[in-house]
Amino acid sequence: MATLRDIKRKIDAVKKTSQITKAMNMVAASKLRGAQQNMEKFHPYALKFREFIGRLAAGVEDTSAYTLLTPKEEVKRVELLLVTADRGLCGSFNTNLLVAAERFIRAKKAEGVEVTLVNAGRKARDYFKRRPVNVRDSYTGLLNKVAYEDGRRIGGSLIERFESGEADEVYILYSHFINIVKQQPSVVRLLPIAPESQESGQKGFEYLFEPSHEALLTDLLPNYIYVQVLESLYQTCVGEQAARMAAMENATNNCKDLGRTLTLTYNKARQAGITKELMDIVGGAEALKK
Repeated sequence: MATLRDIKRKIDAVKKTSQITKAMNMVAASKLRGAQQNMEKFHPYALKFREFIGRLAAGVEDTSAYTLLTPKEEVKRVELLLVTADRGLCGSFNTNLLVAAERFIRAKKAEGVEVTLVNAGRKARDYFKRRPVNVRDSYTGLLNKVAYEDGRRIGGSLIERFESGEADEVYILYSHFINIVKQQPSVVRLLPIAPESQESGQKGFEYLFEPSHEALLTDLLPNYIYVQVLESLYQTCVGEQAARMAAMENATNNCKDLGRTLTLTYNKARQAGITKELMDIVGGAEALKK
């Protein structure tokens, strides 16, 4: 049975852990506020960019002149950009992304498609370093401060692979931020870019272009990829902080529950010790009377 000193030591350790998790919860909440503001500012731009490119590409009759719009006749090689966090202590956030990536890789291999992985995040890099997966490149530190240069650098690398024929399709797997308590791993095809589908009876918009339609597409298609990569980084960054805030709040509550349980055990043991001492004193006093 644990002594009073051991129980007291455990109570002190739990209190210190609770202070740490509470501080980490406050830091995550502060970072979440800033990251969410940045995402909310960028998200409408990314949506409109996607909508505009989809409609612009839908007006192209011959897509063979645009490499990024032309699907390959047969898909044999696929590249997946996996976006995770660099740090842990955020519950199942990274695990969900890694499980989704493994599921995607298994599904493609079952179809006879070779998968090449690009890791954006230390957790993804460390996880697949020990597994038989073809990893082409790894990036870290992207979510500390999301920057357009990172989206351009990674997107440019993906475009180069697609245009050179080393990848027939390019996908991105990231954490789609739904709300504070829910983040969902999402897989999106980046390349080739799919034109917006027009529903039957739906009237499209007619645009007047200056410069020409072809010049606009040539200039905007690479930027579309950069914007989508950047959007995935923003979404994953917000999801990481939200998941960490929730995880630290749960850890703090668990510490409080454990502290109450240990305190109750300590008081019971202390009361039992006092009762035993009183019984010894009373027994000794009775023995002296005899």
